[in-house]
Amino acid sequence: MNTPSPSRSPSPLPPLYSPGFSSSSDTESDEPVSPLLLDTYTTSYLREGQPRWWQLPQRSRRGLRRTSPLRYKSILRVFRRVFRHPFFPKHPSTIVLSLLFFSILALSITFLLIHLLNPDKEPLPWRAYCTVPETSSVPPPLNAHPTFLNVSTVESAPPMPPFPPNNFDSLPPAGVFVGVFSMDSSSERRMLIRSTWASHFRSRNGAGVGDGGAGTSRTIVRFIMGQPRRAWDRRVRLEMEEFNDIIILPISENMNSGKSYAFFTWAVSRAWVPPLYFDTKIPLPTFSYSNDSAPAPSFLAQHDPVHARWDRRSTAQEWVRPDFLVKVDDDSFVMLAELEARLRVALHEQRTEKVDDQRWGNGRPVVSAWPGAGSSPSTPGWVSPSSHREPRRPSPAGATLIDDPLIYWGYLVKRRFMAGELYALSWSLVDWISKDPVVKGLVRGAEDKQTAKWMRLHPRAEEVRWIAERCWIYDHPRSGTVYSHGFLFPSEVARVRDGVRAFFNKEPVLTDPQIVTTQSRHDRDWGAPPEWARSSVSTFGIRYSPPLPNLTIPESIEALVEGSEMSGLSEESVWSAGEAWQLREGRKKRYNDQRLGGTVVVHFIKKQMWFFETALAFLEGEEETEYEFQRRIREERQRGGATALTRTTNLHRAHITGGQLGLTALAVNPS
Repeated sequence: MNTPSPSRSPSPLPPLYSPGFSSSSDTESDEPVSPLLLDTYTTSYLREGQPRWWQLPQRSRRGLRRTSPLRYKSILRVFRRVFRHPFFPKHPSTIVLSLLFFSILALSITFLLIHLLNPDKEPLPWRAYCTVPETSSVPPPLNAHPTFLNVSTVESAPPMPPFPPNNFDSLPPAGVFVGVFSMDSSSERRMLIRSTWASHFRSRNGAGVGDGGAGTSRTIVRFIMGQPRRAWDRRVRLEMEEFNDIIILPISENMNSGKSYAFFTWAVSRAWVPPLYFDTKIPLPTFSYSNDSAPAPSFLAQHDPVHARWDRRSTAQEWVRPDFLVKVDDDSFVMLAELEARLRVALHEQRTEKVDDQRWGNGRPVVSAWPGAGSSPSTPGWVSPSSHREPRRPSPAGATLIDDPLIYWGYLVKRRFMAGELYALSWSLVDWISKDPVVKGLVRGAEDKQTAKWMRLHPRAEEVRWIAERCWIYDHPRSGTVYSHGFLFPSEVARVRDGVRAFFNKEPVLTDPQIVTTQSRHDRDWGAPPEWARSSVSTFGIRYSPPLPNLTIPESIEALVEGSEMSGLSEESVWSAGEAWQLREGRKKRYNDQRLGGTVVVHFIKKQMWFFETALAFLEGEEETEYEFQRRIREERQRGGATALTRTTNLHRAHITGGQLGLTALAVNPS
């Protein structure tokens, strides 16, 4: 059937309508285009894959795959080249060797960085520290050389003053609150501390017969912890109920995130110590906190002073504020009598006061007025008591006289801060720390360094007395640090001082100030001979080993004592271990027949075995060994025999003289 052709051409279509894609042909492109059809406009919209105007622009997954992996392809290309390199290991043996090589390289770089960043590369001249007294207590400047030691000052330094001073027993004991920083899982270490240095009579009473605990009658030991973890909570609560010596701070357990600050803040309102239970020749000084008191605790710890337990049998006296707050790490072994003695002397030493007024000279030092202030007493080793003062003149308006001691005591590290194993702050400093808003914002960081920063921020920082003790605070002999050497006793320190003094008799010392100034720029102790850092027990950087194998327990402890005959033994020694053991010193000789004057703190006791070794070295042992006893008997017999011989000789001479005189008289008068 024939379809009739239209009589007229079809009407033009709208531009957005397409009748179909199959109607296009090559011949159609050659035909003239009417402007009414808008073919150019329509073809741009009718292309396949182009979005319509009512559709949002979208990126296809194929496009994402084409653009995003470009960076990964480049990385894979680099790895492919590396893996296909002829030197790249492909066999298991070469792969293992390569991994081993790179592991060794990484470890070497790590240890190299540790060595470069570690400031402690050489052992310290501890023998010089025990010879030269610390004459200055002013805060060290920040630009001071951390380890500079001028040998000429060692030669010209005055001799170490005797300790304890001659009038020590006349001074009233200091109130000391010792806070041992611990954590919930360290229950075994707490038990060791309770049974050793916190309660042992040789720790509290001193050497020899002791003083019956009078010196430490105002010394309290408590363990300081953060909030225990859930798994340890009940165990810690039971331990608190049993021993009554644990303080839990309202913070999470940490080391350098504010625990020290929380302890000081807690102490301002909750720290108390026993009062003075007996009279002394010199009464207690009066400070601003002397009138603060609180009822005695309902329950005492087993290691609390015996005087406090005796006081509870009658009407218990009220407890008072401590003179010092001491922060201690639980890896430290503390001799409480030695610690209290140092703090007692520091508390009663001569202080300077400053008058804060323009008419009186702002910041002008005024020496405290007590007998002998401003001049050294005639008696060597005398401590001028701060409680003996003349009446003050009336203070002018606006004047402020500092009465309370400002003392920062400990082991001064590199002239920057007191080491964190143990340092003491006087009460006024603790009170200021807890209230100062600037200090509250500086609680994070190494806690011992932060405490030193606080001391420099004190309103009267130049008056804070930095009292350093660098002879009797050291690390355990097995620790191998720059601060470690053998267990130290006064008898050995006396020999050490003689050895340091003898050094100047055979070695010339450069005293030219120009040379000293030049040498002081070096990063080492100028002129300090290696002999001053030598220890007969340990060697820096070398792991400790006993001098001889198969030593008994007492012999192995004796080998850890600095300067002992046992510590100097070796395989080539002529003496045997038994002979060296017979020549050991008793406690009486080691302490020079004194009650005090020895080791205060042994630090870095990281193992329980090291703790037992320290306890045996300082808390056990005979006052007089069998060898010393036999030698003393022989000497007494010799002295007794010599005395009898002298008496017999004198009588014999008198008899002869008398006989001669009689014969002479007979010759003169025969009748």
